[in-house]
Amino acid sequence: MNRSGESQKDEQKQKDIRQSNIIAAKAVADAIRTSLGPRGMDKMIQKGDGEVMITNDGATILSEIQVFHPTAKMLVELSKSQDIEAGDGTTTVCVLAGSLLSCCQDLLEKGIHPMAIADAFYDAKAKAAEVLKEMSLPVDLTARSTLIDAVTTCLSSKVVSQNADVLAPMAVDAVLGVLNANQAVGKDLNNIDLSEIKLVKQLGGTVDDTELVNGLVFEKGLKKTAGGPTRIENAKIGLIQFHLSAPKTDLENNVVVSDYAAMDRLLREERKHILGICKKIKKAGCSVLLIQKSILRDAYNDLSLHFLSKMDIMVIADVERNDIEYISKSLGCLPVAHVDSFTADKLGSASLVEEVPAPGGGDPVVKCTGLPNPEGKITLLMRGSNKLVLDEADRSMHDALCVMRSLVKERFIIAGGGAAEIEIAVKLMDWSKSQTGMKAYCIRAYAEAMEVVPYTLAENAGMNPIALVTELRNKHSEGESGSGMNVRRGTISDMYREHVIQPLLVSMSAISLATECVTMILKIDDVVSVM
Repeated sequence: MNRSGESQKDEQKQKDIRQSNIIAAKAVADAIRTSLGPRGMDKMIQKGDGEVMITNDGATILSEIQVFHPTAKMLVELSKSQDIEAGDGTTTVCVLAGSLLSCCQDLLEKGIHPMAIADAFYDAKAKAAEVLKEMSLPVDLTARSTLIDAVTTCLSSKVVSQNADVLAPMAVDAVLGVLNANQAVGKDLNNIDLSEIKLVKQLGGTVDDTELVNGLVFEKGLKKTAGGPTRIENAKIGLIQFHLSAPKTDLENNVVVSDYAAMDRLLREERKHILGICKKIKKAGCSVLLIQKSILRDAYNDLSLHFLSKMDIMVIADVERNDIEYISKSLGCLPVAHVDSFTADKLGSASLVEEVPAPGGGDPVVKCTGLPNPEGKITLLMRGSNKLVLDEADRSMHDALCVMRSLVKERFIIAGGGAAEIEIAVKLMDWSKSQTGMKAYCIRAYAEAMEVVPYTLAENAGMNPIALVTELRNKHSEGESGSGMNVRRGTISDMYREHVIQPLLVSMSAISLATECVTMILKIDDVVSVM
């Protein structure tokens, strides 16, 4: 029996599947390649419901676009992994993966086996991690200016880059505030939970009006009738999950009233019921009342607001269900589900609760300051003149906080502007000369793939990429490990002198995740559809 024909057919099928996978993944990487770096382009995403979003954050772009090819979906998941692990570098990780896949294509055409490529790539990844560690500098979290430089570098590629001088110090102060609080409580100082920093968005003003508040901020403002209080000192704060309105039956019902006397009695009973609840709230000593948002029926009505304002109780309504836990922890209060269990021991406290006009115009906001344990209770009130800018400022601030978290986890910085990638390329090229056979080929290809980052930075800034990358390679060969692309001046500069720095964790994570994703794609030799 002649089986050679069958085996050739199988090999051809495997090649076709790999080729199709590589082309699909590269298409996704090329789609966001233009948005890399401070001179990168933004993408306008139009959703099915007509909503428009403008962003150049790799993870946001990829999570919004519809991808049908299974391998292309792996790149979307790759950028999500980078977003969770480091928070920044989501575009870089996809561009690196796309570049490594291009190199794999050439190596496969030379007849090198996919497993040989994968093994060589793993060795190259380990060597790249060593190179990054060697070129990194330790950072002290008390050196505020260095931290601000790292965050500014992250914000320089965002839509709100011109506001970086306002946003960067806020991100640094917010994370350091939470870190100091963790130190006081004795928590782990090598990580930080970003959910302890609340981002509150409010339309109006400009991004420069964004402010950092040591306490809580409610962006909806107060619900008050004429004469209600707008400022309360030494407030006792209650959080309720029951309704301040007349009771309803569970089923849809109609009450037929035949005469005025019965109607008066109905209204009198309703008034009496609501007044009874309000008196119990006052009796517990509550001076500020937070009401959870309700969907099925009104959480409050005009009558209850009238009674509460007469009793000098400030009302903040429509508190989101997701925020209940954070508010309870911050204020030291307990959510109450029934008025009978609303007692003084369930109340939280704050030294000042007041409604203030938002900076730069717009609806007023309520600030609670002087909380029982003030450390680490930080709110960033984000402002923006329209929804597009406000959403992008919110995403950029999240990335800035993630950069700070990366520095807390791994307290090392490296030069930005493609310096790290070129350093890896030069060192791996030298290392490949000491290797033999196919492994040397694969490592050299891996090193060439790393050059895509400075190449793309130069290309997006309208500079001559080939000339500049060659010059950059020369500088690194001479031992100038801090040299990188200065896209603002169109030259090559020392990145440390230009204050363009980034956390070590971002680059380590990007190279590690991109290599793992590429080797995973290489190992796929068949796609089986199961209906």
